[in-house]
Amino acid sequence: MAIAVFNSAIFKARYPEFALVSDALLAVLFGEAGLYLSNTDTSPVRDITLRTTLLNQLTAHIASIGGVLNADGQPNPVGRTSSATEGGVSASFEYSAPLPGSGPWFNQSAYGAAFWQATTNLRGFRYIPSRDVFRIPA
Repeated sequence: MAIAVFNSAIFKARYPEFALVSDALLAVLFGEAGLYLSNTDTSPVRDITLRTTLLNQLTAHIASIGGVLNADGQPNPVGRTSSATEGGVSASFEYSAPLPGSGPWFNQSAYGAAFWQATTNLRGFRYIPSRDVFRIPA
C-alpha cells in the first residue's frame, strides 16, 4: 500500500486562503497531520485518495489554529467571550484547552470540524465474529 503525498497545488486549489503560505511550511504541517491520522500501510483509511483528502483537512486545521492565516502569525483567540469593553479596547475569553485529537480540539476550525464529521466511522467499535461462531456443533 502507498502513503499519501502532499501536493501543494492541489491543496491550494482546494483551500485558496492558504495561497500565500509557503509550500515548505504546508508540507511540514501535512507531516504533522500524520500524528492524528496514520499515513502508513496500517492506516484505518485504506483508500489513498480519501486519506489524502483527510490529511489535507488536518493540514488546514493545524495551520488555521496555529495562526498561519493571520498577518501577524498569531493564533486567533478561541473560546467564549466572557467580557468586552470598547473604550481602550479589551476582551477576555473563557476557554479550557481541549486535548489534542479530541472533538473539541477539531471543532476549533471549520477544517477540523469537517475532518471530525468525515471520520465518525473510524471512532466506533466494529465487532466481526469469527466463522466459528456460526458453526453448529455436531
